Order: sequence, then C-alpha cells, then structure tokens
Amino acid sequence: MASAQPEPLLVVVLGPTASGKTALSLALAGRFQGEIINCDSVAMYRGLDIGTAKPTSSERARSPHHLLDCADPANPITAGEYARQARQVLEEIKERGRLPIVVGGTGLYLRALLEGLFPGPQRSEELRERLRERAASRGENYLHRILRRLDRAAAEKIHANDTPKLIRAIEVCLASRQKMTDLWQQRGRDPLRGFRILRLGLDPDRQALYDRINRRAQQMFESGLVEETQRLLEKHGCVGSLSSLGYKQTVQFLRGELTREQALQAAQQAHRNYAKRQMTWFRREPEVHWLRGFGDEAQVQRDALTLAETSLTAGFRG
Repeated sequence: MASAQPEPLLVVVLGPTASGKTALSLALAGRFQGEIINCDSVAMYRGLDIGTAKPTSSERARSPHHLLDCADPANPITAGEYARQARQVLEEIKERGRLPIVVGGTGLYLRALLEGLFPGPQRSEELRERLRERAASRGENYLHRILRRLDRAAAEKIHANDTPKLIRAIEVCLASRQKMTDLWQQRGRDPLRGFRILRLGLDPDRQALYDRINRRAQQMFESGLVEETQRLLEKHGCVGSLSSLGYKQTVQFLRGELTREQALQAAQQAHRNYAKRQMTWFRREPEVHWLRGFGDEAQVQRDALTLAETSLTAGFRG
C-alpha cells in the first residue's frame, strides 16, 4: 500500500526589524528553490520603499517575491485581507512544487495567516476617524481607558500606544455589543491547513541590534527618505500608511515640528521600541527554532539551512 503524500513544508522567518530576515530568506530560497512571501504590513504599499527597507531589485531577482508593492498607500490592508491573499499565494507555490518562505516582522499578520482571525464585525471608517480625533485631542491614554471600560481583559493585552489595535478592539466591542475576549471564545478561528510549519526566529544580541537599527535609520535619511515621503504626501496626502515608523517622524520634520536631527533620533528610538515589542510578541509564537545572531551571519545561515533540510527530509520519511 502506497504511503500518503507528506504535507509540504512552509518556512517562516521571523524576528525584529533589522535582524537580517531578508538575507536569511534569500539563502533559504536559493538552496531549496523557494519563493518568498512578504509579511511586513507597510512593505505591501507601493512607493514606501526606503523607509521599509524592502528587498532591492537585485535581491528580488534572485528568487520570486510576493505581496510587495501590491497595495495603494491610501487603501489600508487589514490582517484578514493579508491572510486571504497570502493563503492564495501559498496554494499557488504549492502547486508549483516550490518551498514557500514567509518573511517579516508584523506579528498580527503572521498570526492571521497561520492561525486565522475570529470573524469580527465590519470596519467603520466613520467610527475610526472619530476615535482618532478624540485620541488626538484628549491624550495618548484616552483609547486605552475607553477599552479598559469596555473589555478589561483585551486592554491588558494591547499596549497603550498601539492605536490601530486599540481602535479595532473598541470598534469590535461597540459594533457587537460584546467584549472582544468573549467573541474570541465564542467564534472559532480558521487555522492554516495543508502545510508543516518550520518557524525560524532571529535573536541577535540586543545592543548589536540597536546599533544596526540606528545605522539603518541614518542610512534611510541619507538615501532619500525625506524626498520619498514628500512625494507620497503630494500624491496621497497624509494617509495612514505614513504614520508608520520612519515616515511619521519624517512627516513631522517636513511640517516643521522637528529638526532633521530630531526626526532621525525619534525614528531611531521608535524602531528600537518596535524591535522590543516584536520580540515580546514573537516569544509567544509556538515551536520557534531560535537562532542566536543576525540572518546575514554565516553560522546562522548554516544552522537555518540544516533545520530546513532536516524538516524536508523528515516529511518524506514520514
């Protein structure tokens, strides 16, 4: 009796910003005929290039890349929409018999792809705009106080400065007239099926990571981030995607709210804070093989290739 065909492998490369995820993904794709799926929410938008550190044209030429430059900056992409598109790409890569490699640092998008999201109520742009205006006028902790009254358990899981998640949680509570945590329990998720998942996490030394973050932010400013942001403002106005790291501080500089040096320092600090939040989030991911170093280091790449080789071989043995 013939043995069942093994489920194909899906490799996930996760880790904080500036940890070398792109370099590691290219090494994996080159060895195992892989195709790379972006899992960075801001890198999906066309025109946001310098501030997102997207793979260069020469890097993209080495292996197929998906879900980069696929959205208009004025039209926000939700985690649910990302998961729908990424799952479609996964099926196409599976049909081609190649190795899918999901790469990025947006933890919520990765969770939506792998575990699914509960089917919450529709977005209300009117409500969201009202909440943003009130948050701007009443202080940064206003949204967190509102959510704490509506759903204390949800508020404890969301950082007080994470405005998009706070707004979505409040939106869910008001639209459903239930606590969001109660909805999580009542409505099941839709996890990804049909793949074995190998999670590779990059965990470089904290100070070395911060040094890289600082250098990369400075390089972004020197390479034209201000000019890129100016073009985006002229074309799209101050859309939500320009509130992301680096762009937000550059917009403040262009408005005269910060000097160039202050904007750079604020961007560096924001990226360092983000890296810390990313690691807190990814520590909760199950079954991560943590690699101690940067993704462009030879030993880290050797270890990752060995883990992928072992996983691929085990699938055919199983």
